[in-house]
Amino acid sequence: MVARGLEGVVAGTTRLSSIIDGTLAYVGIDIDELAANASYEEVVYLLYHGELPTRTQLEALQGELARQRALPEGVVRLLADAPRVVPMDLLRTAVSALAWYEVDPNTVERQAAIAKGLRLVAQVPTIVATIGRLRRGLAPVAPPADEPSTARAFLRTLHDREPSELEVEAMNKILVLHADHEFNASTFAARVVAATLADMHAAVTAATAALKGPLHGGANAAVMQMLEEIGTLDRVEPYITEKLARKERVMGFGHRVYKGEDPRAKWLRDLSRRLGEARGDLRWYELSVAIAEVMQREKGLFPNVDFYAASVYHYLGIEKELMTPVFAASRIAGWTAHVLEQQADNRLIRPRAEYVGPTNRHYVPLEQRG
Repeated sequence: MVARGLEGVVAGTTRLSSIIDGTLAYVGIDIDELAANASYEEVVYLLYHGELPTRTQLEALQGELARQRALPEGVVRLLADAPRVVPMDLLRTAVSALAWYEVDPNTVERQAAIAKGLRLVAQVPTIVATIGRLRRGLAPVAPPADEPSTARAFLRTLHDREPSELEVEAMNKILVLHADHEFNASTFAARVVAATLADMHAAVTAATAALKGPLHGGANAAVMQMLEEIGTLDRVEPYITEKLARKERVMGFGHRVYKGEDPRAKWLRDLSRRLGEARGDLRWYELSVAIAEVMQREKGLFPNVDFYAASVYHYLGIEKELMTPVFAASRIAGWTAHVLEQQADNRLIRPRAEYVGPTNRHYVPLEQRG
């Protein structure tokens, strides 16, 4: 029996995150507790070391990430000189290019790999912010080298202003909620590449490429596109029912591993409301709630993490083309931790395929083929 898309197949073991009976946990800690209390840097430490950090350990990690945020000048020039293409393509290329500046880019020795992984955790948000500024015709902003919060540093680098405390809280929660998610498509892609003993940057480049697709990380941008197309509350019902009648996919709903609501969705729904209230513009939140109500009534489907993330990103001043790269700026923690885990107890990932093509055929000479 072939499991299409490997659905239901257990392809390996991990100590990093779990989804059991609809509950998501990082290293055994429920995502609700982490979303309510943890900084992103605490989650990075948890994924890398299996325990929450002490204050001294946390401050050391925050300092290291802050010092590593700046991009090599060559990577900034690469981004500035690139044609106007999809931001995920720029991110994928920039991640690969960062390997050029490593002292030993090809090593998979553990301590060197940990150092490279943490540099990527620090640098990917800067890449995303730089892409966002260049797309708007603005000069890149150097990331703060003394700011302990990745969330605050990212927003300052993207917008060149001091964000509000609510914006920082929202960005931190986004980073925490998206940091890891078991063997999702991009993480599995990273582990497949890591299993060949390719280097950290190669594995993360593969993960970045996998995240681009609209059936994975690209869904958040597709949700924002849908919200913009609907525009007003009176158009929600006809838009969604017509789409369902045409048997078209409504992005941001359903998840292969959750039968009910994605446990991350409620946090993003609350952030969407709070950010909308703070901006005096609840339209995107209200549209999202109305769509969710129609989808639950008509199809019994619940929002996944991408659905309310779209409006949260929008309220944070993140254009829809940049939403999937922002997802990557968080998931980089999980990707790099999974690469380390894979290579610590490695076996080449090489599944078999069931052949369903023709058999017992023979070579026909060219002159006899008509």
